[in-house]
Amino acid sequence: MNLTERELAVVRAAAKGLTNVEIAARLYISASTAKAHLAAAQRKLGVRNRVETTAWAWKNGLMDGG
Repeated sequence: MNLTERELAVVRAAAKGLTNVEIAARLYISASTAKAHLAAAQRKLGVRNRVETTAWAWKNGLMDGG
């Protein structure tokens, strides 16, 4: 896994159920940039959607349970 720090942050936020707009506001980026980071991360991880992204994040210990 060679995700950038920003991609990891976006994956964590998406796994918590945030929308692209909410992720963008939290990370001080545009919604289209959040969407692009998520898409890049999903390509690198070999997952197809937010559900698989969330499962990957939990399986790989990216979530703190909160």
